[in-house]
Amino acid sequence: MNAQKRREIFTRFRAANPKPATELVYRTPFELLVAVVLSAQATDKSVNLATRKLFEIADTPQKMLALGQEGLEFHVKSIGLYKTKAKHLIATCRLLLDQHQGEVPRTREQLEKLPGVGHKTASVILNTAFGEPTIAVDTHIFRVANRTGIALGKNVLEVEKNLLKFVAPEFRHDAHHWLILHGRYTCKARKPDCPHCLINDLCEYQEKTTDV
Repeated sequence: MNAQKRREIFTRFRAANPKPATELVYRTPFELLVAVVLSAQATDKSVNLATRKLFEIADTPQKMLALGQEGLEFHVKSIGLYKTKAKHLIATCRLLLDQHQGEVPRTREQLEKLPGVGHKTASVILNTAFGEPTIAVDTHIFRVANRTGIALGKNVLEVEKNLLKFVAPEFRHDAHHWLILHGRYTCKARKPDCPHCLINDLCEYQEKTTDV
């Protein structure tokens, strides 16, 4: 795919959704961190249902640590892998208090030292909480980038590298959100909704669907 096509794709995404945002509900960097950790292999909807009540009583590392692991598990037990996630979050709260004055760190190196926070989660925090032009690649973005031809790659890190290389700087901050929403609602895994796709004529996917 050439640079002109890519620019037109993201120009259309921006025109359709000028201020894209995560569908996770949060108010602070700490709440976003908790929500992103919980969202691994879970839907944003299921996470929001759990955190709506959780954040009413534990919206800071101090309050969440006071809940203890069992208390936190009670609030997130509807989410897959909740025991492991609760364990990571309690350990993360302790680290935030011990090493970062209770604040979420703003560097990738420090974020990735937090239990349960990997490269992708750190990218989401840096982008969504702190405005960094990172592009976190999940299964949706990996699929859309390869299927459309925007950025090819055999694994998520390769796709991320190529997206950062090929996406123009003016689109880079919002690219993660546009691509994930496109993959979630239009360029779906089993059957992409090509007839209603706003980049249908630019996409290089060879097996486009035609059923309206």
